[in-house]
Amino acid sequence: MITDTHTHLYSDQFDEDRETMMERAKEAGISRFFIPAIDSSYTQRMLDLEEKYPYDVYLMMGLHPTSVKENYLDELAHVREWIDKKEFYAIGEIGIDLYWDKSFLTQQQEAFRTQIQWAKEKKLPIVIHCRDAFDEIFEVLETEKSDDLYGIFHCFTGTKEQAEKAISYNMKLGIGGVATFKNGKIDKFLHEIDLQHIVLETDAPYLAPTPYRGKRNESSYITNVIEKLVDIYGISFKEIAEITTQNSKAVFGI
Repeated sequence: MITDTHTHLYSDQFDEDRETMMERAKEAGISRFFIPAIDSSYTQRMLDLEEKYPYDVYLMMGLHPTSVKENYLDELAHVREWIDKKEFYAIGEIGIDLYWDKSFLTQQQEAFRTQIQWAKEKKLPIVIHCRDAFDEIFEVLETEKSDDLYGIFHCFTGTKEQAEKAISYNMKLGIGGVATFKNGKIDKFLHEIDLQHIVLETDAPYLAPTPYRGKRNESSYITNVIEKLVDIYGISFKEIAEITTQNSKAVFGI
């Protein structure tokens, strides 16, 4: 059993072939798909996906940092409304992204902190999006750290020191296609991080692993990530799949 802890299966990039894409993933052994939210414009697509694949798909709810704009309070109200009326498996993806736009940093920090507090209230994990913002993310986590703060540092691309710091805040590291890139860097130290701190993800349709880099990613390609981890950790494909799925169950509670 393989778990993809982060995949945007509702993306319009899959509208032409979603069913065959899902079949490929299931044939490859992936049976659990955790679906991050972005903003209110995607909510209906997420609900439709869950309705079509009720035994495979597990939804998150949250406001993605790149969707934090002038109307962010309305977007946060949408998140709050949904987590109060429906079961979700995490608050995510949430965080700070300074790659595209730094002008909403204060609002991103506020949205991140607010959603962390909601996750604690609902006893849910968080799934963190971080881009060019490790210091800013850690600053918020430091003020919010507690036994009921836990989750996944999605698409981890930091240093070994940043990995250890993320783990110290009860975060698993979401490892995907970047681990297979020649310039991905994390493969150089990952063997020093115990596999109990790792979960697998694709971030499909983004960040396809080698040899598909630059093409549309899909959940079945997670097997390429596992093959890379087999090389890094020196254990079998089956063991990587089993341990990382157990880790995902520890986070999501299912």
